[in-house]
Amino acid sequence: MAEVAKLGDMNVSQSRLNPSRTSYLDLLNEPYALPEGATEAFARDGYIKLKHVLDADTINQFGQAITKATIRLSTEDRPLADRGTYDRAFLQVMNLWRDDMAARQFVFGKRLARIAADLMQVDRVRLYHDQSLYKEADGGLTPAHADQFYWPLSSERIVTAWVPLQAVPENMGPLGFYKGSHKEDFGRNLEISDESEKRITEAMECHGFEFDVGVFDIGDVSFHSGWTFHKAGPNMSDAPRSVMTMIYMDADIRVIEPVNTPQENDLVSWLPGLKPGDIAASPINPILFARS
Repeated sequence: MAEVAKLGDMNVSQSRLNPSRTSYLDLLNEPYALPEGATEAFARDGYIKLKHVLDADTINQFGQAITKATIRLSTEDRPLADRGTYDRAFLQVMNLWRDDMAARQFVFGKRLARIAADLMQVDRVRLYHDQSLYKEADGGLTPAHADQFYWPLSSERIVTAWVPLQAVPENMGPLGFYKGSHKEDFGRNLEISDESEKRITEAMECHGFEFDVGVFDIGDVSFHSGWTFHKAGPNMSDAPRSVMTMIYMDADIRVIEPVNTPQENDLVSWLPGLKPGDIAASPINPILFARS
């Protein structure tokens, strides 16, 4: 059996955490008790929002480090007014774990990875990639879309943890989900765009899919399936909305032949050296949780 990834020496920036608190890593690795019926709700709805997954101190400590790393590593320097819809939605930095030690500690935490394994009802999960989403003050909406459009992977046993690094009130653009939409075929061929926002929103309303959107208190975390349609409103506050995400996949999932250009790009970027038919287990796809 493949060994669960461990923190080790690597050429990353050493983000400074508060030395007076030693239990941050303990919490990131302790099990979280899913509420009764959570796996059934996740299978039915395609997502779940969980309360009090992390405490405020842990979020604040890692959130500051992850936000600083995002700003440091982002290559976007255009004013919001000069960007298209996608780039107005957020600053986006992938695989922070490879560049920043605090991000690596956060991403490698077993607590969130185990929740993903429990929700998917699998024994082991790998990291597909992490992704920081920093929606600036006055940042635009995140159009309706399904993530798995981008992924050259063989099954739906993939889940994204959406971890706000501060509370997200309504005016900051909390993530919202179309309940049960992971069972809907329409829109699976649409890249995130103004078109996807218009066509998917119209289709979801026409078919009666409830849109569930609400505030995230600090420490709340959502998990959603790859084909669950979701979106977020603009950030109408005067402060940025910083979010860290991790995409977990069944450890035995395989690479498939890409069906679009974004999947071709993902194969090169996040599954380097692999080809269709291979288990999605490149050196940058470590196992983050395995049942003993």
